Amino acid sequence: MVVFDALERQIVAALQLDPRCPWRKMAAVLGEAERTVARRGSQLVESGAVAVVGIRPRPAVVLVEMRCLPGTVRAAVHALGQRPDTTFVYTTTGTGDCVAEILTEPARMADVLSDELPATIGLRDSTSYPVLRYFRTIRGWRPEILTSDKAEALRSTLTPDSGILVARQDLSRQDHELVDALCADGRMSFEALGRRVGVSEATARRRSEWLLANNQVHLRAIVEPASFGLNVEALLWIRASPQHVEQVGKSLAELPTVRYAAAIAGNYQIMADVTVEDMAALYRFITDSEWAQHAVTVDVSILLDARKRGGRVMRAQ
Repeated sequence: MVVFDALERQIVAALQLDPRCPWRKMAAVLGEAERTVARRGSQLVESGAVAVVGIRPRPAVVLVEMRCLPGTVRAAVHALGQRPDTTFVYTTTGTGDCVAEILTEPARMADVLSDELPATIGLRDSTSYPVLRYFRTIRGWRPEILTSDKAEALRSTLTPDSGILVARQDLSRQDHELVDALCADGRMSFEALGRRVGVSEATARRRSEWLLANNQVHLRAIVEPASFGLNVEALLWIRASPQHVEQVGKSLAELPTVRYAAAIAGNYQIMADVTVEDMAALYRFITDSEWAQHAVTVDVSILLDARKRGGRVMRAQ
């Protein structure tokens, strides 16, 4: 596991704010030499310690908690990770063996839940929780690394964490190819995008920025939380009364500890992914936080392994 030093933490934090931020601008804001930032940043990307990738949003999202037959968890997680519609796949403690998020079309939801997932190797049973709305997605996670003025200077208007489930628009062949390219490499230059798609650099820039601004592709910097020294990651399954769901969700979304929070349908009203330094910090977060005052119950699953994050299959640690 790579553990970031002080400069690497700032570079990754900058990429979380603007995944396409030029090294020159980043260096100027951070007060570092451009050559140093470019070299260290490129090393982080090339090594896989951080990956800038894109996700195609879908109007239908569901969280699936799966329970597996003994000895089949790894095979099931591997199968889920290979699905192109899963954004994250985690092995966890608790009542379920693994949890995955699936992005799909409303017309395909029945096929996915009734036919495809039950065929997953090793599956014993599963529970599905449709996502009603996001309070924060992974691209909105901001560990407290940068000062507020530096963060504001680096923040991009093209990559906000809107939290809105947006239906895809009708796109041209070239737009689809641009989305595919950005999903593979979110930092691909406009010149390279233009060559790949067969358009000018100016057109590639204009269309890419339109796709980003209109939520047709979401860019994010993918990194293991432990690289920031956050060694414990947990999924919180929260029950709250209807009048408090919005308040709890928004309170969670304001905290740098929270990587992900969504309102869901089912036995729980909110699922949140949190990262902290250790178990003692997790205990304090659950028992001594303002949001918890309006939670009825909180079930906790500790994340054991991340097979997939942000649509990217993770390397073995």
